[in-house]
Amino acid sequence: MAASAPSYASGTSTTPLLGETIGQNLERTVAAHAGRPALVERATGRRWTYAELNRDVDALARGLLAAGVAQGDRVGIWSPNCAEWVLLQYATAKVGAILVNVNPAYRVHELEYALNQSGVRLLVSATSFKTSDYRGMVDQVRPDCPALERVVFVGADSWDELVAGGAETPAEALRERMAQLSPDDPINIQYTSGTTGFPKGATLSHHNILNNGFFVAELQRWTHEDRVCLPVPFYHCFGMVMGNLGATSHGACVVIPAPVFEPAETLRAVHDERCTVLYGVPTMFIAELNHPDFDSFDLSSLRTGVMAGSPCPQEVMKQVIERMGMREVTICYGMTETSPVSVQTRVDDAFDRRVATVGRAHPHVEIKVVDPATGLTVPRGTPGELCTRGYSVMLGYWEQPDKTAEAIDSARWMHTGDLAVMDDDGYVTITGRIKDMVIRGGENIYPREIEEFLYSHPDVLDAQVVGVPDPKYGEELMAWVRMRPGAEPLTAESLREFCRGRLAHYKVPRYVHVVDEFPMTVTGKIRKVEMRERAVQILGLREEGGNGAS
Repeated sequence: MAASAPSYASGTSTTPLLGETIGQNLERTVAAHAGRPALVERATGRRWTYAELNRDVDALARGLLAAGVAQGDRVGIWSPNCAEWVLLQYATAKVGAILVNVNPAYRVHELEYALNQSGVRLLVSATSFKTSDYRGMVDQVRPDCPALERVVFVGADSWDELVAGGAETPAEALRERMAQLSPDDPINIQYTSGTTGFPKGATLSHHNILNNGFFVAELQRWTHEDRVCLPVPFYHCFGMVMGNLGATSHGACVVIPAPVFEPAETLRAVHDERCTVLYGVPTMFIAELNHPDFDSFDLSSLRTGVMAGSPCPQEVMKQVIERMGMREVTICYGMTETSPVSVQTRVDDAFDRRVATVGRAHPHVEIKVVDPATGLTVPRGTPGELCTRGYSVMLGYWEQPDKTAEAIDSARWMHTGDLAVMDDDGYVTITGRIKDMVIRGGENIYPREIEEFLYSHPDVLDAQVVGVPDPKYGEELMAWVRMRPGAEPLTAESLREFCRGRLAHYKVPRYVHVVDEFPMTVTGKIRKVEMRERAVQILGLREEGGNGAS
């Protein structure tokens, strides 16, 4: 019998990579679509055509030049989603400053770290939002951030002053600066939420993120007719790359439904603005589908979109296609360090491919699955660590060459830390994180498989499975579940009965914990590390055993 092919694939494409800066690309779109809608901010009712957007971007860019922002200087942005976020994204790209995305959920300790680690000279910040007093926190850290020379607050006099300061700066000065820029220059630093220690600043170039946003949109078949609803955060690649850059590279319109995700505002934005595209992480789509007023919104304009950010439950994908009408919805897989997308389903993939896999290699990107112990490529159908290589791999972690070397090997392969299987046709299934794999009595268990099974329970709305210490088996499984409204809480006994004859005995969770919500990052990623820590306390266990995985 012939040996199975290796788990390697490269994304071929007849569409070439874009060899321009973000500013050049925006201006090319403006020339083609000047009068078309470019940006809608629902909270304020403000709207921009492409000509108006470019005008305001240039005004802000000249303000940055007048403020002394040099090529390569770091400019921070700390704010929920708003139009000014978008203006600053493109203005910094035009002057060659490196935009440093600061998570709006950060507090004083994390803010100070990000500003100092990246050396931010100018910070643009929200004044306040809900319970967050951004101005107060900025005042607290300023004395300890020696590089920080100026702080500008969105919607305040300081913003108007920044823009007005560029009035005397001639347009030629901006042209001259843009002419000095290379697509390979660093343009963006995004801090990855490390589970241990301080976050690392993934440093990305024009070439990295412009092309990734472009091809994510290409695979959804966007045109200048599309209207893109973005409830996902701009500070993350999902919003600013896959959303904003995907839209501006195609002449599509960005719709900001609200400063942060709110299911009703998202549904209302799709309804009112006739959006054709909707983005979200699975928890967002679950919240929208289960909103009590869901049926009152007309979502018939929806065609495509992206579900990404964490594993996408098959049952949720089915409902998004059937109930929301997103017949061409795609799943993307990636990480900040790869700009972010490496693998995506196609709009014309068979239904089972689109709900059960994360798709195939992205255009111009290589992927492989390797044995984590040896680094050798495994045969197709064999689990291993997913690695990716190509234009999308970051320049490195900002001023952390040691951490960069741990993630990117000498052949420029980015090691994702995710477990994956590639099938004979090159489709990839993510089976979990290497660190999430549970070893129970010598059996390797992938929580994702059990989570997918739990979604088939009629009373379960959402499920997450983690390993907890066990003196006999090393680890046991614990299921955290969210119940559908009105359903009886799931117990370990009732779950065992549901699993009987349908799941191998060692895969049946020993413990069940019913919750209203899971601990999550702001981007909607489940914090399994925190779930494990809380599980140990809830169950009164001692940390022993361990999962044996690196």
